[in-house]
Amino acid sequence: MILLSSIIHTFESEFLDQYRRWILPGHRKALAAMKHCRTRQSPLMLAHCCECDRQVLVPHSCGHRNCPHCQHFESQQWLERQLKKQLPAEYFLVTFTLPAELRPLAWAHQRVLYSLMTRCSWETVRTFSKNDKQLQGTPGAVTVLHTHSRRLDFHPHVHLVMPAAALDAVSRLWRTKTGKGKVAYLFNHQALAKVFRAKMLEAITREGLTLPESYPEKWVVDCTSVGSGDKALVYLGRYLYRGVIQEKDILACQQGKVSFRYQNSKTKQMEVRTVSGATFLWLILQHVLPKGFRRARNFGFLHPNSKRLIGLLHYLLGLRPDRALMLIKKRPQLKCRCCGAKMKIVATRIAPLFSGPVPIPIG
Repeated sequence: MILLSSIIHTFESEFLDQYRRWILPGHRKALAAMKHCRTRQSPLMLAHCCECDRQVLVPHSCGHRNCPHCQHFESQQWLERQLKKQLPAEYFLVTFTLPAELRPLAWAHQRVLYSLMTRCSWETVRTFSKNDKQLQGTPGAVTVLHTHSRRLDFHPHVHLVMPAAALDAVSRLWRTKTGKGKVAYLFNHQALAKVFRAKMLEAITREGLTLPESYPEKWVVDCTSVGSGDKALVYLGRYLYRGVIQEKDILACQQGKVSFRYQNSKTKQMEVRTVSGATFLWLILQHVLPKGFRRARNFGFLHPNSKRLIGLLHYLLGLRPDRALMLIKKRPQLKCRCCGAKMKIVATRIAPLFSGPVPIPIG
């Protein structure tokens, strides 16, 4: 497997020269963190085996949310919190995509545009839910911002996972929506696109930003049934903290070029893309979010402040979310290579033993 840290070491100087105009402070911070992640240049932890008294030094992970090595436990914690809120209703994955004409504006004002996309996508489904004859109430939703396509190009869009259900706060009624016959249905995707477009354009103008001279009349919104919603949440959690590519998908790094595989969203076939090493690093780093920006947010009755309400709904509807939690893999324990017993971390942030210029990956 080709490590991202080795690619950074090989092409860092070329990348800094070629993309100096577009590099932001957050990009440099991510580059420095991932370059030394779990190498001999990273700080070390001292692990002790309680059975055979063996002690070993283990490299620290960098902890950056765009590093493919790190944040596995945080992803599991997020997924566990979402699965505990599952309710007995058909779930839908609604995807709101920003058209290509507005992406330069989004890149220039990332914090503002990303926030507007998240808020407008929620306001759109909330409006539809309140006006729907079967729902007539406030829905709940989990939103996750993605800025990449499968090819790793800049492609901002918001995924929204929501049950086809709503809560009427006035009459205190819980309502669910059923499709016609066996076909699951929530909202018309073309109508969603029209309302989302209007809300986004109004919000951008309100922020004082200048819209491009031309932008499409028709925007793209997709609304797909995802059953109980657990698999959709697992998919979103996969890219929530661990960057936009897995190292197992990096196929080759030779002759100044990097090849990686991805799944074509239309044909569902695996394809290979080959770019220069500097371009590959840019494809990774351009998706680093502004400092402190939250990629995932919860709205409506799925908001973190609605724990008591969710508990009441589980009790009244006779639902036990424990089954869905079986999808979560437990955090692997550090085990001793001599006796196989569990090891305990007794010291952290030990200065690295190696201080040379070349990061040597530790297997």
